[in-house]
Amino acid sequence: MLREIVLDTETTGTDARNGDRLIEIGGVELLNHIPTGQTFHRYCNPGRPVSEGAFAVHGLSDAFLSDKPTFAQILPELRAFLGDGRLVIHNAPFDVGFLNMEYARLGADAPPPIALEDVVDTLPMARRKHPGAANNLDALCTRYGIDNTRRTKHGALLDAQILAEVYVELLGGKQTSLGLLAAETAAPAAAAVVEAVSAAPRPFRSRLTAAERARHDAFRASLGPAAVWSDYVGADESA
Repeated sequence: MLREIVLDTETTGTDARNGDRLIEIGGVELLNHIPTGQTFHRYCNPGRPVSEGAFAVHGLSDAFLSDKPTFAQILPELRAFLGDGRLVIHNAPFDVGFLNMEYARLGADAPPPIALEDVVDTLPMARRKHPGAANNLDALCTRYGIDNTRRTKHGALLDAQILAEVYVELLGGKQTSLGLLAAETAAPAAAAVVEAVSAAPRPFRSRLTAAERARHDAFRASLGPAAVWSDYVGADESA
């Protein structure tokens, strides 16, 4: 059973190495690429102001975040949700960089850093599949017909839910589902044909000539009544 966690974060800015912090984490659980309905969503008090540029993207204000728990306080719950699931992230270096920065701040209590090679990054996946095209989340939603009208602002859980749909499409999910749909649609029709053929009368007409039948009857008579197949010769054999 393949367990994956589609993850997204929001931050105070774009530079984890210069003090920007995580303020929101959203995750969606997949089993064999199918959402289970299990999600994770928490806000964090970063202990520093949100930049104007970041606020314009996600709309999370300092006042809104002021009474939220710290990252250290939500970490046990986050780790329990992540478990041993493989992470799926769009532009993984950004989110992994922030997560590892938050881990490093915890000192001796920190979990091991996340290795990028252990993460499925959907951005290079999309670039390989659609070279030269825009491959941000909105562009991918448009390309795959995924409804993102609720996405007026970036939000970690909503973006993770949308990314889960995009990820399945990048794996070929739409083509696979169409194939299954065609097979499911064709199956009842095929079954009806088989049923009709099975129910149809199957008249049998002998192709023996009268002379051939006479010789055959004479041969049978010469074998006597104990011949094995005498029990299986029907009265309508000559029909």
